[in-house]
Amino acid sequence: MTTHFFGDTAVLLGRSMRHIFRSVDTIITTAITPIAMMLLFVYVLGGAIETGTDNYVNYLLPGIMLIAIASGIAYTAVRLFTDMKSGIFERFHSMPIARSSVLWAHVLTSLVANGLSVVIIVLVGLVMGFRTSAGPLAWLAVAGILALFTLALTWIAVLAGLSAKSVDGSAGFSYPLIFLPFISSAFVPTATMPGPVRAFAENQPVTSIVNTIQDLFAQRPVDSDIWIALAWCLGILVLGYVLAIRTYRRKIS
Repeated sequence: MTTHFFGDTAVLLGRSMRHIFRSVDTIITTAITPIAMMLLFVYVLGGAIETGTDNYVNYLLPGIMLIAIASGIAYTAVRLFTDMKSGIFERFHSMPIARSSVLWAHVLTSLVANGLSVVIIVLVGLVMGFRTSAGPLAWLAVAGILALFTLALTWIAVLAGLSAKSVDGSAGFSYPLIFLPFISSAFVPTATMPGPVRAFAENQPVTSIVNTIQDLFAQRPVDSDIWIALAWCLGILVLGYVLAIRTYRRKIS
């Protein structure tokens, strides 16, 4: 990392963001599928699902936001893979720039793009009846958890983009991540699930993250779920970062 790291990252981030804003359909597409799921579950299946809440969209929204993020990071892997195959990495590395800034620009682009998708989903949720009495601090806590979750999954996406052999392969890793919220407390309480499924649901990262966000929105006391959620996110973030950096160094050596 050189003294030019922050400036180099800012320039490359601007480049990536210009690509995003020239193709706004990427953000819209990322948000459309989760929004369609929210519409389906609230207006078609919601009446048959017992969650112990008066408003199902309040219960559902945290899980929908996580699905949107899991969908969105696939585009990070594809953008990174495309840059590698186009030869732009070699061109960047021939310049006097911090090499790690190339990866960090993609990571920060993912953070911004997924943040925009989440904002769109929250706005649609408000139209559908989502209501919360959460104050500014609770909203900041929710934003922080979502940002940490995004960063953790984005470094996994970077690893996939660096390791993939094809465009489809670079995006394919995200499918299990998108499916994970369906086996969690995102759509129904885990208490309603059969024994083995319940055991898995209660001990995977999405459930603790969803429970924490639901508590923050409802202004309920946040229990140990927040520490479990932070531990999962930080663990995945460190593991993904270490593996991605090692793979990147092998690629450019």
